[in-house]
Amino acid sequence: MVQRYCPSAVVAAGALLAMLEIMPLTAAPPQPIPGPDAAAASEREMKPYAELLEHTDEKIEMLPIPGGKFLMGSPSGEKERKADEGPQHEVEIGPFWMARCEIPWDVYEIWSADLDIVRRKLAQEAETERDKASEIFQISQPTKPYTDMTFGMGKRGYPAICMTQHSCRTFCKWLSAKTGRYYRLPTEAEWEYACRAGTKTTYSFGDDAEKLGEYAWFYDNSNEKYQKIGKKKPNPWGLHDLHGNVAEWVLDQHTADFYGKDAGKIVKDPLAIPLKEYGRVVRGGSWDGDAAALRSASRVASIEDWKQQDPQIPQSIWYLTDALNVGFRIVRPLKEPSEEEKAAKWDKSEPPQIDVPKDKNK
Repeated sequence: MVQRYCPSAVVAAGALLAMLEIMPLTAAPPQPIPGPDAAAASEREMKPYAELLEHTDEKIEMLPIPGGKFLMGSPSGEKERKADEGPQHEVEIGPFWMARCEIPWDVYEIWSADLDIVRRKLAQEAETERDKASEIFQISQPTKPYTDMTFGMGKRGYPAICMTQHSCRTFCKWLSAKTGRYYRLPTEAEWEYACRAGTKTTYSFGDDAEKLGEYAWFYDNSNEKYQKIGKKKPNPWGLHDLHGNVAEWVLDQHTADFYGKDAGKIVKDPLAIPLKEYGRVVRGGSWDGDAAALRSASRVASIEDWKQQDPQIPQSIWYLTDALNVGFRIVRPLKEPSEEEKAAKWDKSEPPQIDVPKDKNK
């Protein structure tokens, strides 16, 4: 069934979304959820921790990733290499925590379906300052999907899929307010650095694609659907499913010549700030990809065809009906940027375009 929206409501939604993209936090952020392992003043103090989501039984396991330098991109002789993976260039990355696994439906729907609010009210628990701070990001959340967005592949314990990058970024804003700790999508450089985990080979486990089935779900072993998170071997830093299962959104705009701009110099924490809706980068390959797509350096740009079958008018800013292979994971930098730095770089993104249907009677 085609869903049609009132144009005035669409305009109002668009204005709210634009405001959320640029709005600084004017009030002091709420106190973080207590958790001694989540507190660190230096890289040496960073520990693994579990981010508990209040009023639910869910948590996100976060692992410390040490800062360092690495060669980003693939060497010219790597098999199946694409032109946009080079030239290789040296990148310096600051320390951060990264989610051990991809974000599952169990966690994603706490935000998208207000599950924490429902459970809090049923339990008659008091609203916390973090609940109040996160409310504005629950006003701006996905509309009810037109169908089961798992497409019958499974929900509990499976990675969330079919969301736009904008949806992931709004989830991160909500999570940051909800927990009192700053979360975002990884940059493309952070993602590759974490995936490689100190290695220089085609995959984080070496160059032999015959071993891929031990570490990843892909076309050869996935039974044509995604699988539960964390079931394959981790990479050397303990991260699961960076190769395969679902491809993962990162913050960057895809540009074929981005690497070349930094050739011959060390660049610190690079980011291609996204200024267009397409294409934005996903990494890691997926359950329906071949071995070459799961290489550590492989990168893919989003395209409009990922929402080709969207029946809504206008098309949803939240869902990608044809991206059954795309999900995400989150990071938390050791040093939280200032509100000015967030607005200028880390949270900066042009608002998605919302096309308002023309009234033929006017």
